[in-house]
Amino acid sequence: MPYSYHSHSGQYCHHGYGLLEDVVKEAVRKGFHAYGLSEHMPRFAASELYPEELEAQCTPATLSTLYDDFNVHARRLIEKYQGQIELLVGTEIEFIRPQYADYVNALRNKVDYVVGSLHHVGTVPIDFSPELYKQALDQHGDITSLFAAYFDEQYEMLRQVRPEVVGHFDLVRIFASAEQQQTVSQPEIWDKIVRNVDFVIEYGGLFEINSRAWKKGLRDAYPCRDIIKLIQEKGGRLTLSDDCHGPKDVGMFYDKLKEYLEALDLHTIYYLTRETGKVVAKPNDNILNEAFWENIADW
Repeated sequence: MPYSYHSHSGQYCHHGYGLLEDVVKEAVRKGFHAYGLSEHMPRFAASELYPEELEAQCTPATLSTLYDDFNVHARRLIEKYQGQIELLVGTEIEFIRPQYADYVNALRNKVDYVVGSLHHVGTVPIDFSPELYKQALDQHGDITSLFAAYFDEQYEMLRQVRPEVVGHFDLVRIFASAEQQQTVSQPEIWDKIVRNVDFVIEYGGLFEINSRAWKKGLRDAYPCRDIIKLIQEKGGRLTLSDDCHGPKDVGMFYDKLKEYLEALDLHTIYYLTRETGKVVAKPNDNILNEAFWENIADW
């Protein structure tokens, strides 16, 4: 009965594809117990829009309206598919500038949970393209400084937002070379990672294991093995996410995800569920023995 709490659709995300309800249909067909619908929160300055949004003549105002439309639609889908799958409505946030903490807080009463992600370092998007990643790298001077800035900005986001789910914890690896990936083990960077992990554990957040990293050709999911081992050693709580961007992405690389969990000897995964009017995290202590995994071959 696996789960995912990080997803998008082309209906409400300009770099996604397909319809939101088709994402839900696929999650039902593939046997997900729970699935989170977490379209991106709006951005609030024209300078922060992505190229495909500018091409579609979006504005901060239209993105805000689009997110509200998503929220209404997602709530209808909860009712429609009740009994078939537990759907939760969230948002994947931005933290381009510190002021985003106020924007996130304003959304809190509209959503069941927040995916706390960092897509920008020094206001430059790092996951949109290798070219923009290089721009961020050039701005910071070297890979160590880029990683340091990423984890410092992430820490500020964690402090201000306290997201229920921490999205792709080490996304800064996305376009780094194999050699540059090892930057996480440098003492200066590792200390920042430990600080951030400790803070999430302190307030009770979940760390997603995000399978979309394999679509980018990375060896490890997000987070990488060493960070997951750190989270395990400290008693942190982990969940699963496919970071779907359309119907065919539902459960993407979950076959590989099971192997990843086995290699890490990870038997307990947490999931979000509604209980007495609020969303709580509960453990599944037998994740590797779920029948779900055996059915992936038939997808």
